[in-house]
Amino acid sequence: MSTTEQAEVVVVGLGVAGEAVGGALAKAGVDVVGIEENLVGGECPYWGCIPSKMMIRAGNLLAEARRIPGMAGRAAVTSDWGPVAHRIREEATANWDDTIAVERFTDAGGRFVRGRAEILGPDRVRVGDTEYVASRGLVVSTGTEPVAPPIDGLADTPYWTNRGAMEAETLPASLLVLGGGAIGLEIAQAFARFGVEVTVVEAADRILPMEEPEASELIAGVLEAEGLTVHAGTPVRHVAYDDATGFTVTADGVPGELRAERLLVATGRRPRLSREIRATLGAAPDGDLVDDRLRITDRVWAAGDVVGKGAFTHVATYHADIVVRDVLGQDGPPADHHALPRVTFTDPEVGAVGLTESAAREEGLTVVTGFQQASSTTRGWIHKAGNDGFVKLVADADAGYLVGATSAGPHGGEVLGMLALAVHARVPLTELESMIYAYPTFHRGIQEALKDLRAAG
Repeated sequence: MSTTEQAEVVVVGLGVAGEAVGGALAKAGVDVVGIEENLVGGECPYWGCIPSKMMIRAGNLLAEARRIPGMAGRAAVTSDWGPVAHRIREEATANWDDTIAVERFTDAGGRFVRGRAEILGPDRVRVGDTEYVASRGLVVSTGTEPVAPPIDGLADTPYWTNRGAMEAETLPASLLVLGGGAIGLEIAQAFARFGVEVTVVEAADRILPMEEPEASELIAGVLEAEGLTVHAGTPVRHVAYDDATGFTVTADGVPGELRAERLLVATGRRPRLSREIRATLGAAPDGDLVDDRLRITDRVWAAGDVVGKGAFTHVATYHADIVVRDVLGQDGPPADHHALPRVTFTDPEVGAVGLTESAAREEGLTVVTGFQQASSTTRGWIHKAGNDGFVKLVADADAGYLVGATSAGPHGGEVLGMLALAVHARVPLTELESMIYAYPTFHRGIQEALKDLRAAG
């Protein structure tokens, strides 16, 4: 027999965005039902940003130790994956147990439901035999899921997604990575630093295809110098697996076959929201899911990865704040993604914000750029080993402000902070040029890039 329960707000999906929305509304006294089939907190704390950065931190320690000769004496480094796997299991994920996260939500006053949600309408959700009716609104935060390309034979093999890599208690002797985006490259470099033989295969003509070409060239060179093999412009045609020999991959432009013990598929993610559910919620089948208040319709909101504006934790929390304000009827700025920051946590890091040069030109802007090699700055020269990187600025010459920027290098994600502010606030170039930049810092490269931009313009 089915039952019906009433709530003011029903939140479908308690990943980063949904948990933040549900918890904040519950603390504000709203009667909230939060529904999650898997782990509360979503991809980030269990299989994404938190555990991956733990392994990256460990790999970077090994790399730094190997840079000691010629700079600070001698060092002998022996890698051990055991402490990394232990830290991921014990510190990051509590052995993939979300008890703490569930209690955080219920302690705030939310009602938690574990199960698969079926959205029946803009105010109605079913889990098992119970329907939950939302009198005030429905929030959809169903996230994304990995996409496996339609490669012959792939579906029949035990390939890894990022989840398999994060859960690995021991490392394979060799790893093939399909996909040269941020996820694939971060895992590839970290594993290689622990002695895994790694090959990266990217179908696009360069790795990091969504970033500046200079970033692609930089990271490809660094990875190859560290012993990884990188194949770009290399579509995969066939994948096979055998218990005895592992994975065999046939790819265009690669003589013979590529072989590895494990295969990681990191070729992108897609929103967990079907065309049918979009129609049920009153959304158009294609195009933007939400308006600038993150509303699908008057009493239905979406937040986080499912919106399609960037599968990043910082976007999810940004969305959550906007949705909470709108549900509570509070004033605040609408959603604005023109200065969306993103960081690829390779070594060197690649931080970027706003438009790339090519994207700016496609929008019809009068583009002028500035560039500065990190190694050419005083701080880069002092840093020496591991100082690969650059600052690239993309400006709208007519408007006189930055529309995009990239900071690649040591602490590239931290240097990005100033550039993100400049793009977000549309700070005039004259203001950026008149600033005092601390010396000797990596961010001082921005000043040199501005001089290059002015000379080019």
